[in-house]
Amino acid sequence: MARILVTGSAGFIGSHVAHRLLDRGDEVVGLDNLNSYYDPTLKRARLARLEAREGYRHSTIDLADRDAVAALFAQTKPDRVINLAAQAGVRYSLEQPAAYVDSNLVGFANILEGCRSAHVEHLVFASTSTVYGANAKFPSSVHDPVHHPITLYSASKLANEAMAHAYAHLFGIPSTGLRFFTVYGPWGRPDMALFKFTDAILRGRPIDVYGEGAMQRDFTYIDDIVTGVVAALDRAPAADPAWNALAPDPATSGVAPWRVLNLGNSRSMELMRYIEVLEEKVGRKAQLNMLPMQPGDVARTEAEVTDTQAALDYAPSMPIEVGVGRFVDWYVDYFRVGAN
Repeated sequence: MARILVTGSAGFIGSHVAHRLLDRGDEVVGLDNLNSYYDPTLKRARLARLEAREGYRHSTIDLADRDAVAALFAQTKPDRVINLAAQAGVRYSLEQPAAYVDSNLVGFANILEGCRSAHVEHLVFASTSTVYGANAKFPSSVHDPVHHPITLYSASKLANEAMAHAYAHLFGIPSTGLRFFTVYGPWGRPDMALFKFTDAILRGRPIDVYGEGAMQRDFTYIDDIVTGVVAALDRAPAADPAWNALAPDPATSGVAPWRVLNLGNSRSMELMRYIEVLEEKVGRKAQLNMLPMQPGDVARTEAEVTDTQAALDYAPSMPIEVGVGRFVDWYVDYFRVGAN
């Protein structure tokens, strides 16, 4: 049994991770500020399920509050940390850039300082597939260079990877960055495509389909993501003795216990096929409002997960048809909206 600090514990991924840790007997200290990026009612519902469980305690604080974060580390003395709190969303970063600076940069620096002061055994933190930015090589590999982010969100997460490496090198904090590809499933975020599409179809509204439906995404089910996060938590990295400073591998380090890994399904699916599966599960046809690509979007994502498989025994297994069905079942039950 370990004491794990999970930031963003009232969020989509964070709440699922916290439940998995509690299931195996860990003590979980949750941190979430319950902000209004999307309806906090859903966050409070996730949190209520966690607070009903033995072994969970919660702190409603903001990552950017340096004193509050420092006090939480001093009081709880976590063994390990999973940082999933962040200002998410690609398009929102075009409208509210300060939110990304406060949460993803200032907040992450506070987490690193907390890890330093508490001498944590391992920091696992959320990165994102969007760090691949303008790269056009697929599938995307952690060994590919990532020098061209195309949104502030992706730049902030790339900065997190660099900041964690610096702290791993200077202070010996083992750190693993996980690049999440499009995550979906029950208790998902209202700003994500599956949630928005399901809501619109069930309520008889058209859905906005960007990129004229030609976009492809590596849709990854939440249970596969959680399995990867927990497996990473239990396998702290060491400095790579084979690392070559003259030809540095961007996925590992020879001077720090640090690494980055992809967490994806390793399959790319066209958005229109995703919508077809959703229509089948809902039992209704969608009204399609075809639109061009939005600023900050990329045409395709696809994870190369060979390293993740080797390091974590990672094997994503959820078929999209089953995973989408589970989301629809949850949505209908939670919102009491009927599907055919």
